[in-house]
Amino acid sequence: MWRKAAANSTTKPVYDESGLQSDQATMQRTVFFISDGTGITAETFGNSILAQFPNKPRHVRRPFVDTTEKAYAVVREINEVGERDGKRVVVFATLVDRDVLKIVRDHCQGRVLDMFGTFIEPLEEEFEVKSNHRVGRFSDVARSQEYHDRIEAINFSLVHDDGQSAKNLDMADVILVGVSRSGKTPTSLYLAMQHGVKAANYPLIPEDFERGKLPSMLLPHKRKCFGLTIDPERLRQIRNERRPGSKYADLANCRYEVNEAESMMKRDGIAWLSSTNKSIEEIATTILRDIRPDRLVY
Repeated sequence: MWRKAAANSTTKPVYDESGLQSDQATMQRTVFFISDGTGITAETFGNSILAQFPNKPRHVRRPFVDTTEKAYAVVREINEVGERDGKRVVVFATLVDRDVLKIVRDHCQGRVLDMFGTFIEPLEEEFEVKSNHRVGRFSDVARSQEYHDRIEAINFSLVHDDGQSAKNLDMADVILVGVSRSGKTPTSLYLAMQHGVKAANYPLIPEDFERGKLPSMLLPHKRKCFGLTIDPERLRQIRNERRPGSKYADLANCRYEVNEAESMMKRDGIAWLSSTNKSIEEIATTILRDIRPDRLVY
C-alpha cells in the first residue's frame, strides 16, 4: 500500500515500487501497468519502450483488473498518485473487456496507452478476422503442451541447479558451466520459464582446475555445454556480498578461477560469453541462438 504523507508535511513524499518513501525528487513520474491478466505483457512491453528514455519512473503493476469495480478502484489509485506526484501518471493497459477499458479511459486522469487497441484492431483488419477478445489467457495455456513443457523444464532446472544431480543429463538441452556466481542459475531458470528449455548448470571449482579438465560427469555431454564467464572485479563484488572478506571473494582468487575456467573452455571447445555487462535476456538469447535456434521460432 502507498503510505500517506503526514498531515503537517510541506513536501510530497516520493514512493518506489515497493511503496517505501524515496529520496528522489518529487517530480519523478509514476507508470502504472494494468491488466485483466497478470500484467506481465504490459510491463514487459512498457519497459522496452521506457528504456528509451532517461530517469527510470516508479512502477506499479495492478493485475487482474477484470471487473468494473476493480476498474474504478484502480482509477482512484491512479488519480491519487497523480495528484500526489504533481505529474500525470502514464498508464500502460492490456484490457480486453471494453467496459473496463472505457472506465479507465473516461475516468482516469493519467495518460492511457491502450496496448491491445493499438495492435489488435489493425491486425483484425489485416488478417480479416476478429480476435478472441478473451480476458486473460492462462486457463487455456495451462492445458497446452507448451505450458506442460515449461513446467517440466523448470523442475528439471531446479533439480540440476549448481551440480546437485548428474541424473538424466542426457535429457538436458544445455548445460551451463562457469565459476560460482557467474550467472548460471538465473540464466537456467529464465531459459526454463520463458522458453521451456531444460537447462542444467554446473560450477567449475578449484579442484577441477587442479585436474585440468572438465568434471567427469560432463565429459559425455560436452557438446551440450555452454560457458559463462565474468570480469574478476565484478565477480569479487558479487562474492563479497555473499561472503565478505573471504578467500572466495578475494580478487586474486577470482582472477585465478576466471582465467582457469576460460582456459578450460577454450581447450575443450566450449562456446562461452561474459555475463558482466549482459542481461539475463541477452545471455539466454545468445544461448538459444547457438544451442537451440529452433526455440527462437514459435
